[in-house]
Amino acid sequence: MKRAVLFLLLTVGMAAAQEGAQASGETSGEANDLLKWANFLILAAGLAYLIAKNLPPFFRSRTAEIQKGIAESQKIKRDAEARASEMEARLAALGGEIEKYRTNAKAEMEQESARIREETKRHVEKLQHQAEQEIQTAGKLARNELKRYAGKLALDMAEQRIRVRLDASAENGLVEDFVKDLGSQN
Repeated sequence: MKRAVLFLLLTVGMAAAQEGAQASGETSGEANDLLKWANFLILAAGLAYLIAKNLPPFFRSRTAEIQKGIAESQKIKRDAEARASEMEARLAALGGEIEKYRTNAKAEMEQESARIREETKRHVEKLQHQAEQEIQTAGKLARNELKRYAGKLALDMAEQRIRVRLDASAENGLVEDFVKDLGSQN
């Protein structure tokens, strides 16, 4: 800071001396050129000092930012490559997973098919058992009805035989008994 103030004072002093000399007309063209060169050198030295003082920190900070950006981009690139390799691995494993799912699905379908066959078999056996019971029941009913029918036929035939026998031998006796009964009731 002190240097900047000193430089400013020196520049202002040189400029004032040059203007004062030009105003008094005491300087020649050679002296005027010398003052211009001195003024230029002071200005150039001041600019060089300011540039030398301010540019290195600027370039260092800019370099740090660029390096930081490079480091971040390299990290992002590594992350992207890691994700890409992970995705490639998953894609490679996807075929195996699909095949595993197919195998599992096929096994499940076979198990379900076996379960359905077993259930159907049990249902058919149950229906056969019910049908056998119904057939037995129907057979018993038919036998019972046949027995009743046979018994009725036997009774009818026995009745007919008895009537035929009675008719021939007892017709005369029955009619006489009937007539007697009728006469006794009057």
